[in-house]
Amino acid sequence: MPTPDFHLYLVTDRNLTQGRDLLWVLQQALDGGVKAIQLREKDLGGRDLFFLAEAARKLTQRYHARLLINDRIDLALAVDADGVHLSTASIPIESARALLGRQRLLGASTHSLEEAADAERKGADFVVFGPVYFTPSKAPYGEPQGMAALKKIVEKISLPIYAIGGIKPENIADTRCTGVRGVALISAVMSAADPKDATTKILKLFNR
Repeated sequence: MPTPDFHLYLVTDRNLTQGRDLLWVLQQALDGGVKAIQLREKDLGGRDLFFLAEAARKLTQRYHARLLINDRIDLALAVDADGVHLSTASIPIESARALLGRQRLLGASTHSLEEAADAERKGADFVVFGPVYFTPSKAPYGEPQGMAALKKIVEKISLPIYAIGGIKPENIADTRCTGVRGVALISAVMSAADPKDATTKILKLFNR
């Protein structure tokens, strides 16, 4: 059974790449040291998403990095991805696990201690919790949870925890001090002028 051994979990959004090709941004991030990517392009149709996932899989394999597909278990299996990432609106975790088996990672997005505990109980391998800080992309999920809530999740849940929502270089040190396994982010790399440099700096800050 694989373990989430990465500290930076990069979530994609091709609408935030400043007009640059998403695969180019991903390669830059991989050059910068990222070891786990969640392909999350919800507005793409199945065919286009399949070809993007296939290309992203080939890219991550070259860098010995993990690729997880948001929500789409069928696509994850079709391109031999490393796993799937689910939200509270996705297929139930137990059903996803039955389809994926034990050899693929299963991540779960949560927004409360109760949701995190439920994900742990039902078989997730790791939990993404947030939004910790304010960020427009996570605004629909409610007000920022803050550091106290994040620290409580880390203390109560035995799974690896990744903080998401407004994660930036200036708050990584504080976030890391809660005991999280890592950080999940989108715009800090997707929209960066130099995605490779941004990735390298974020990893250095987290590992400092």
